[in-house]
Amino acid sequence: MNDLLKNTSPYGYGFVEGDEYAIRNSQMKELLGLSPSDFRALKADEIALLEANGNRCLNTPAWNDILVAEPFRPSLIRNSLFAGQVLIGPLEEGFIRCHDYTVPIGISNSRIISCVIAGNAAIHDCQYLSHYIIEENVLLSCINEMDTTNHAKFGEGIIKEGESEDVRVWIEPLNETGGRAVLPFREMITADAYLWTMYREDSELMEAFKRISSRKAAGVAHNSAQRGYYGVVERGAAIKHCLTIKDVWVGEGAYIKGANKLKNITVKSSADEATQIGEGVELVNGIVGYGSHVFYGSKAVRFVLGNNCNLKYGARLIHSILGDNSTVSCCEILNNLVFPFHEQHHNNSFLIATMIMGQSNMAAGATVGSNHNSRGNDGEIIAGRGFWPGLSSTLKHNCRFASFVLISKGNYPVEMNIPLPFSLLSTSVEGGGMRRLMPGYWWLHNMYALERNQWKFTNRDKRIHKTQHIVTEYLAPDTVEEIIKAIELLHKWKEEAIKIDEDGSFYIEGLERSRQPIKIVKPGRGVRAYREMLTYYAVRALREYLTTNDTNDLPTANHTNLLFKDFADFQQKYPGPVSFEWVNIGGQLIPQAKLEAILNGVKDGSLSSWDMVHAQYDKAWEEYPLDKALNALQVLRYLEGGLSFDDRVTLISEEKWQGYCAEAERLDHYVKEQIVRTKRKDYKDPFRKITYRNEAEMLAVLGRMEDNSFIKSVIKPFIQHPTLP
Repeated sequence: MNDLLKNTSPYGYGFVEGDEYAIRNSQMKELLGLSPSDFRALKADEIALLEANGNRCLNTPAWNDILVAEPFRPSLIRNSLFAGQVLIGPLEEGFIRCHDYTVPIGISNSRIISCVIAGNAAIHDCQYLSHYIIEENVLLSCINEMDTTNHAKFGEGIIKEGESEDVRVWIEPLNETGGRAVLPFREMITADAYLWTMYREDSELMEAFKRISSRKAAGVAHNSAQRGYYGVVERGAAIKHCLTIKDVWVGEGAYIKGANKLKNITVKSSADEATQIGEGVELVNGIVGYGSHVFYGSKAVRFVLGNNCNLKYGARLIHSILGDNSTVSCCEILNNLVFPFHEQHHNNSFLIATMIMGQSNMAAGATVGSNHNSRGNDGEIIAGRGFWPGLSSTLKHNCRFASFVLISKGNYPVEMNIPLPFSLLSTSVEGGGMRRLMPGYWWLHNMYALERNQWKFTNRDKRIHKTQHIVTEYLAPDTVEEIIKAIELLHKWKEEAIKIDEDGSFYIEGLERSRQPIKIVKPGRGVRAYREMLTYYAVRALREYLTTNDTNDLPTANHTNLLFKDFADFQQKYPGPVSFEWVNIGGQLIPQAKLEAILNGVKDGSLSSWDMVHAQYDKAWEEYPLDKALNALQVLRYLEGGLSFDDRVTLISEEKWQGYCAEAERLDHYVKEQIVRTKRKDYKDPFRKITYRNEAEMLAVLGRMEDNSFIKSVIKPFIQHPTLP
């Protein structure tokens, strides 16, 4: 309902009770290094020229609170209305260009209420611009409404003086009931969201997270309970042809065009990592990360979008946190915590109430966690790194999947617990719908995709702000832990199998909620694959640490003897066993013991802000090479000791070390050979060639395998190996 105001308060004033400019002035000082004393009153001839150019001021007396700074050109302001205290910085003749859109510096055809315009801005056809700090060289053009309320929170989960708790904005990842709700804040990364989402049984920790999320972060001028903060458009930003922008903080160099509605959000951006928001977009209650792109009618409500993310083609992101370097198009994502490097491109796929731990891909028709597949809205799905539900695969709550589980097309109508990493889960048509699980599938049959994905993730990480640390190697401490557990499970399951086939495959119950057993396909090959992966990982990780060389090439036989002295010294220095317990916190891998120290620091108050928590992440990341090397050493001890965890402190002899290095060299050859063999199928398989009139046409379309960027950068010297077909 509209209120009719009849001079109850001067137009443009009364933003907050008391000194309404106190907080604004502190913002000016922090952001611009300016204070009101840096501005002067208008001169009589300047007022006359402003009025001659069709400008009006509703203040009483007129123009008394319009302050300017030198140099000031009143001729650059036309047909505009001013109210409240408006501070206008230097205005000189010139132009601001954003892409192919160029407009003159100045103000025209706009209504401006209680704003700070730092200098040389281009503000044209803005019907309502209220309570904003506009930094230098900003372009604002053709905006219906752009204003800030006195209780603006800019997407953060805080409340202001006099507000009730029920207006606080929470995000509800992983579970639709809200039982894992977290408060968004400007610097939130997936690691923070993971800790807050998962350790719900610790009420003291939950209160500590809430407490530190309401504290001012470094360089942020608005995170407090006080009312009266102005919205900000940082230097070099451009906003044009938008309908409604309300309570929005716009970062440096951001480009916003044609948005329908932006409300209560922070758009993080920088000159080197500019964020863009495009046509038809509607964003409410959230944070947009550095260098991200939101285009073409996308919608997001109660969200955190990481750095270098893409949201486009009508994608819907609701009650979700999306990690860095992710791309989501068309589909619906509701109540999720998704770690970095997630890809989801299809309108007929959706992701509901899950935690997907990164490097994942959702195929067309994949419906993961829909309420249509479950009785209630309190279900959850948790999947490790590399999760890939295939075409038209339907999953029901509750499910848990190890890392790099590939799910083939099919309906999976019951709950599942799949603890074997790098496995293929499929449904046997001829077997009456029986589930089949092949351990080690990726290593045995899909090496090109496995290695290329690792290469792709590294190359596609264009972030400059890398607050969230990300491990991209598919063989790392987290997957190694899963592999070791998988080897032990396969031995245990074989003893408990209800049936064993002649080829060694066996049948077990308990991996899904049904009376039908699951067939473990060729478990012997799977165990051998797992042990090969452990050897390959351990030697590479140790060599990388001992030589401080991150090349992909393994040591030659001549180098092995030279390296053993360093290895022997290393294992003598660290003789004791090392825990295999690691945690994937938003893409960063950290030993469980170090994570517990961080959580305890949050609870006891020694880590009293998220900045301090992030500093601990950074410290753990600096220590990661050593921790990974110790983990690799423990893997070799495990391989020496067989299945017994008590035998892992065995020292590795030089002869054994040389044997492991030789085996790793053989496996390096195997990896490269499998990459080439897999890719070569695209050129040799007769059914791959049937759409081409001849080989020349095929090569014109596909290009030569030798010119494939991944092949060229990783294994070019290997392509012509004489042992390959």
